[in-house]
Amino acid sequence: MGEKKKVILDIAFRRLDEVFHPDDLQHLHEIADVVWGRDEPMPEAEFEAAKGDAFAIVTGRWRHGDVAEMPKLRAILEMAGRHPSSEVLDYRACFARNIRVLSVAPAFGPMVAEAALAMALAAARDVVSGSAAFQTGTEQYQHRGNERSFTLYDETVGLIGCGSLARNLMPLLAPFRCKLLGFDPWISDRYLTRMGVQPAAIEALLEQSRVIFVLAIPSRENRALLDRSRLELIRPNAVLALMSRAHVVDFDALTELLYAGRFKAAIDVFPQEPVPADHPIRHAPGAVLAAHRAGTVREDMWELGRIAVNDLEALLQGLPPREMQPADPDIVFRLR
Repeated sequence: MGEKKKVILDIAFRRLDEVFHPDDLQHLHEIADVVWGRDEPMPEAEFEAAKGDAFAIVTGRWRHGDVAEMPKLRAILEMAGRHPSSEVLDYRACFARNIRVLSVAPAFGPMVAEAALAMALAAARDVVSGSAAFQTGTEQYQHRGNERSFTLYDETVGLIGCGSLARNLMPLLAPFRCKLLGFDPWISDRYLTRMGVQPAAIEALLEQSRVIFVLAIPSRENRALLDRSRLELIRPNAVLALMSRAHVVDFDALTELLYAGRFKAAIDVFPQEPVPADHPIRHAPGAVLAAHRAGTVREDMWELGRIAVNDLEALLQGLPPREMQPADPDIVFRLR
């Protein structure tokens, strides 16, 4: 057996035990000469000494400089869930040298989809407010407690962003017989139709949907895509489920419209995290709130390490990766 290739394992901000099952971490050490592999960020001096021989870098956030100084580099595997920004990574050099830039984003899909459905149902059925009323002795029984509740069955559901998160959510929605509307400028109408989603202009989607899932990744074009004028199109008592990034929404307008009772919301992501203690969203009526927890379930996080080790092993064997998400030249330069 030949000499093992060097793989720099520097995933801080994440912890090793957070993303690697012990068996997967052991296997990584069996197939590669692992350099660093600790929870703390790799010291610059040690990285400088190792980068010239590195076959791959497994990283939490790209902070490793110019790939031109890494002549043997063939793969970058990021463990945060988003490809590095083109502002910090030279993608043109990566594509020119066939350096694979891979993201563990697919591992988050099932977790986030399940949480999105759970939170949307909780908002639609007023589960959280009903529980809080019970704790204060102000609960309303039966019909009176359900005046603003609705079920998801046979409702129109809008998907803003129809990528991996949407594809994981759609099977969970299937038992509810929902009509699906989709808006995604990065996917053709014919492909959306093949997915079982009716393409729609964003205004029509907002006006017609009873539940709207915001699943779009942040890009240079979609900051505050849901501005005040578009948020005001949402049907009374509908549910807006914000699950991807707050970047996509005018959050101040969203907060004000919730206080006005225009619609309900399920929110897992915020413009500033932790959310300031005095932010009004904390007490917004009709809001189901979670502290960015949709994609960080303890045991499911090991899926990140599993797919990274599987794809790294394939690359070491001269095979193409199959499980992580490759950077797309047509999209990556548009990401925020």
